[in-house]
Amino acid sequence: MNLALIIAGGVGRRMHQDIPKQFLTVDNRPVIIHTLAAFQKHPSVDAIAVACVAGWEKVLQAYAKQFNITKLKYIVPGGENGQDSIRNGLFELEKHYDKQDVILVHDAIRPMVSEDIISDCIVTAQKFGSAIATIPCTEAMMETENGQNSIGSYPREKLLRAQTPQGFQLGKLCSMHRLALQKGITNSVASCTLFAELGQDVHFSLGSEKNIKLTTTDDLEIFKALLLVKKAQWIKA
Repeated sequence: MNLALIIAGGVGRRMHQDIPKQFLTVDNRPVIIHTLAAFQKHPSVDAIAVACVAGWEKVLQAYAKQFNITKLKYIVPGGENGQDSIRNGLFELEKHYDKQDVILVHDAIRPMVSEDIISDCIVTAQKFGSAIATIPCTEAMMETENGQNSIGSYPREKLLRAQTPQGFQLGKLCSMHRLALQKGITNSVASCTLFAELGQDVHFSLGSEKNIKLTTTDDLEIFKALLLVKKAQWIKA
C-alpha cells in the first residue's frame, strides 16, 4: 500500500497570523485541504494520516468531512518539532500497515504538490527504498557564519533543494527514527537530513519550483497567483 503522512504540527510563527498557517483559507479552502485533496485524488494513494497541531483536530475532521477527504484515516498529535510529528505519525501507522508499504511524508503547507510529483515519489521509493522530491539549485550559493558577510562560496552544481514528499518503506523509516532517538538526534529538519545524519544515502525524485512551501506572507501571495495561472500553450514542456 501507499500511505501519505501529512505534517501539520506547526503553528507558523514566521507567518505572523492568528491561526496556524495550514488552516488559513485561500481560494475558499483551507491550505491543508488543498494539500489533502492532491493525495485524495491520486489513484495510487490508499490512506492518509495527519500529524495535527494541538487543538485543531476537530476542525481538521470537520474540514475533511466537508471537502470529502475520505482517505483520511488517522489524526495524530503533532510534536515539539517536525521530527517529533513525523515520528508520532509513523508509530501510529506501523500498527496498521506492513513494513514494506511505502510512506510519503509531506508538508501540509506545500499545497501545490502535483500528481506527477506524487507518482514519481511512489515509483522511486518502491524501486530504491527512498525518494526525496528535489529541484536543482539555480542561484549562487554563498557561505556565511554571521549572515552579514561571506566566508566563501559553494558550487551550486553539487547542491539540490529538497522538498516533500519524501518517500520510504514504512519499516525502514520507523527504524531510522528509533535509531535517531538512541543517538540523541531529536531535531533533524527533514527525513532526508535525518538519514544523512545517520550516515544513510537517499535517492531523488521529481520536484517542482511550483511545489512551494508556505512560510511567509509572500509565499501566500505566490500561492494565490499560482492557482490562477495556466501554462501558455506555446511553452514547451
